Amino acid sequence: YLAKTIIVFPGGFGTMDEFFEVLTLMQTGKLSKPIPVVLYGSEFWSDALNLDALVKHGTINAEDLDLFFKTDTVDEAFDFITRELLEKALGTPGGVL
Repeated sequence: YLAKTIIVFPGGFGTMDEFFEVLTLMQTGKLSKPIPVVLYGSEFWSDALNLDALVKHGTINAEDLDLFFKTDTVDEAFDFITRELLEKALGTPGGVL
């Protein structure tokens, strides 16, 4: 795949389907390279998804919440993406920016 990062903006079922598909591939180790995932709009995503409940009920591990980053600013998103790409993508065999 050619994507270097994924930024998910507030949306409906289709958006959530795409988000969960990427998380599932990451969680199960099916992606050939790490990819930073950003949820843009903390209030929306906190209201729409109670992922802490999944941890509480044991359906995901607490570490799975580290598969993505929530933010409300372009600057924070940029900093996260840049840091992740520099630390992970370049450290992966064949990794390029």
